[in-house]
Amino acid sequence: MSEVQHRRMITLSIMLATVIQALDGTIANVALPHMQGSLSASQDQITWVLTSFIVAAAIATPLTGWLCDRFGQKRIFLMSVAGFTIASVLCGLSTSLAQIVIARLLQGVFGAALVPLSQATLLDINPREKHGSAMAVWGMGVMIGPILGPTLGGWLTDSYNWRWVFFINVPVGGLAFYGIWRYIRPVEAPRKMRFDAFGFVTLSLAIGALQMLLDRGEQNDWFASTETWVEAVLMTMSFAYFIGHTLTRPAGQSFVDFRLLKNSNFVSGLLFVFIMGLVLFATRALTPTMLQGLMGYPAAVAGLVTAPSGLGTMFSMLVVGRLVGKIDVRLLLATGFAITGFSLWQMSHYTLVLSQSDIVWPGLIQGVGLGLVFVPLSAATFATLAPEMRAQGTALYSLVRNIGSSIGIALVQTLLVRNTQAMHAALAEKITIANPSLLDNVATTDAANLLNNEITRQASMIAYVNDFWLMTLLTLAVIPLLLLMRPAPKQAPAPAEAAHAAMD
Repeated sequence: MSEVQHRRMITLSIMLATVIQALDGTIANVALPHMQGSLSASQDQITWVLTSFIVAAAIATPLTGWLCDRFGQKRIFLMSVAGFTIASVLCGLSTSLAQIVIARLLQGVFGAALVPLSQATLLDINPREKHGSAMAVWGMGVMIGPILGPTLGGWLTDSYNWRWVFFINVPVGGLAFYGIWRYIRPVEAPRKMRFDAFGFVTLSLAIGALQMLLDRGEQNDWFASTETWVEAVLMTMSFAYFIGHTLTRPAGQSFVDFRLLKNSNFVSGLLFVFIMGLVLFATRALTPTMLQGLMGYPAAVAGLVTAPSGLGTMFSMLVVGRLVGKIDVRLLLATGFAITGFSLWQMSHYTLVLSQSDIVWPGLIQGVGLGLVFVPLSAATFATLAPEMRAQGTALYSLVRNIGSSIGIALVQTLLVRNTQAMHAALAEKITIANPSLLDNVATTDAANLLNNEITRQASMIAYVNDFWLMTLLTLAVIPLLLLMRPAPKQAPAPAEAAHAAMD
């Protein structure tokens, strides 16, 4: 088999692993009501099926670099795929809430390395001039999971039962494991990094507390709750200890290699991927709830009218992958943010009377903008990073993107709830005794309830519009910051031997 064919098989195998990990972040969402009855759990308890996966993945992600340094990238990749697949089986076989939460914790731990390792491997097996196209392929794998997750999860739950939401990972994981085992050449582990136990524990506590705070903050009314205060204090203290401890460690002995932070492009990339998660991914959490909760769309129809956003993302990724290296990456990023800002501006003019085309076109445009940002940003971030630092670099990149996404989603959901309440109060003020004609029309209880429901709908719509306006302003405000990023230096193409070092 030729090297080109090997590269294709490696790409296919690692993208299968990426898709199942990205898919499992959202595929279980629509199955929660079915799980709740089957596992005899309350509505509050069943959310741990989602929270346990998110927290475990966030804590385990920073370990990727050290594990690869200690045991080798191929071995960790195989262990991650196998462990994730076995944990998926355990999820499907669970008969109690405790069992499925433990299985989801295992899924998060083993799945944490899949996305960063797939990114690092694609960068390794492709010459530098093809990194744009490689990141386009990787980006599609990362994005297709959250897009397809709710739709696929709903279909499997309705057609079979909720357990198939997890069993579907078994054949895909098996194919990914075989491809990685067969086509990726093992490389001896360098074993240069010492395990910094104190650094790992403090960072894990900080990340875990942050994820818990963001995931449960709205439910606990934020800082009106003792739990939120405990999580905030634990996060702050742990992170402070981590920073202080890491800065005083000798070079090469800290949990995070601070040589990464001396690379200006990598640091700029972390800033922008955090902002991208904060702004762009948060808007994807607004539209489905608006369509189903406010406008009465069935889940299937809501999925159909939001699907073009994913199609726009995949199309633009394919196109922009060929442009990376030929056009200044800052121009591509500015274009992507501008297009996304335009789509959000369109969404900020939504009303309660919308046609399906009013939803499809802004979503499609937003998807195009997201693709124009995602691919060049990934390529530029790692353009000047040494190959031996990619495993830890990609893990940190994925972690920062996920934290940005979590913060963005928590922000827009909190503003949505609070603005709805504020707008409801403002609109209800107009219903006074000074308006006798209005009071005559709502003399009955049923009429008053109908009026209150309509006020709530109007208030909710205003709250959604306010969120879209905020996202529009934040997206456009990012563009001047692109001056912080330097264009990648022009270098000669990597020799073929280096380009295919990961192949047989």
